[in-house]
Amino acid sequence: MAADFMDRKTVLVTGGSGGIGQAIAKAFAARGHWVAVHYRGNQAGAQAACEAIAQKGGRALAFPADLSHEEEVDRLFTGVEARLGPVGILINNAGIAWQGLLTDMTLDQWRQVLDVNLTSAFLCCRRALPGMIRAKSGCIVNVSSMWGQRGASCEAAYSAAKAGLIGLTQALALEEGPSGVRVNCVAPGVIDTPMNARLGPEALAELKEETPLLRLGTPEDVAKAAVYLSEAEFVTGQVLGVNGGFIL
Repeated sequence: MAADFMDRKTVLVTGGSGGIGQAIAKAFAARGHWVAVHYRGNQAGAQAACEAIAQKGGRALAFPADLSHEEEVDRLFTGVEARLGPVGILINNAGIAWQGLLTDMTLDQWRQVLDVNLTSAFLCCRRALPGMIRAKSGCIVNVSSMWGQRGASCEAAYSAAKAGLIGLTQALALEEGPSGVRVNCVAPGVIDTPMNARLGPEALAELKEETPLLRLGTPEDVAKAAVYLSEAEFVTGQVLGVNGGFIL
């Protein structure tokens, strides 16, 4: 059921131009919310999501920003607030991966992975929370990974950043609960996205076989979980694994 006027919120989806981000943006728009689709470099992906939403009668706008810089985060929120209203639901989905041995990783590469996956969430939460606290209402959903629950070989920085998102989620749930703000986390497993396509068909087939449900996840699977967490009014501080049973 779509949200009526009184229930409609402005949803900001960071990393909204990728496979999971687009699916999340479309899912919230289908619930009647207005959606801000953030992107850094993939403007075409963000615009495609907005156009798909508009074709179904929804409202969505694309906004660029480098979320590792606090001044750009502030500019992003200011733009969203001016055009769509205060952010009532924040989806911290922006992320990048880096594969290789830790001993081969440079400090700049380490910092980039943590900045995009974790620091961006900190900056966006810090910017969104004052308005949510004043309204005594709000929801944050952080998109972590099953590798944040159990580290992945050759993805040390990614695993560390995604584990950090889980810790951030739980700490903020305690900190902001008395103000009526809920904070939860989605931890996807192997999802059929362009980012995972780089693993190659053989590796993906092996991961599929290791998954009890014997399939890869879809971006829509993750989007449904994000929408659920946004609407479950007595759920906060939780990590919802969307991994087909890969981690039990």
